[in-house]
Amino acid sequence: MESVIQKVESQFKKAQVVNVRSGDTVKVHQKIREGSKERVQIFQGLVIRTDRKGSHTSRITVRRIASGIGVEKSFLLHSPLVLKVEVTKRSKVRRNYLKYMRDLTGKSARLTGVDFDREAVNTVRDEAAEAEEEKLREETAKLAEADVAKKVAEEAENEAKVQAALASHQPTDQVAPETDKPGK
Repeated sequence: MESVIQKVESQFKKAQVVNVRSGDTVKVHQKIREGSKERVQIFQGLVIRTDRKGSHTSRITVRRIASGIGVEKSFLLHSPLVLKVEVTKRSKVRRNYLKYMRDLTGKSARLTGVDFDREAVNTVRDEAAEAEEEKLREETAKLAEADVAKKVAEEAENEAKVQAALASHQPTDQVAPETDKPGK
């Protein structure tokens, strides 16, 4: 018999998530809300930690170097804000928590790559998340088109105002005499 906690957890748990390990290089597609706008942000980096793999609170910590500064983000794999996790590279590591990577930079931070079937690992498809990501892309494109149309309309309006101002100042028939330049 299922407990109440397991029933609640199963409501929020995604059907499948990508098998992510420490040492993987991943692209995490995350939904970001800024005011009334939504967009998809892709964070690519090295997975330095995986926590609670079987649970609905399973989490990965992803690290990358941005402008010379190490940036780490933790993602709950079953969160509705995490649309997709894509494994791009798999490396050989012997630990679950790669905190030693924080001290390494440049060539010393490279890990030995391992051959793996990229398509087989990334076969997990969340149709709802993909549809939402596509919808957000379309909304962003529509907003961009609306902004361009608004700017074009404003420029046309400003041009019309300039033309109206020039038309209201009609030139007189008198022509100013040309002045002689000194030294000639």
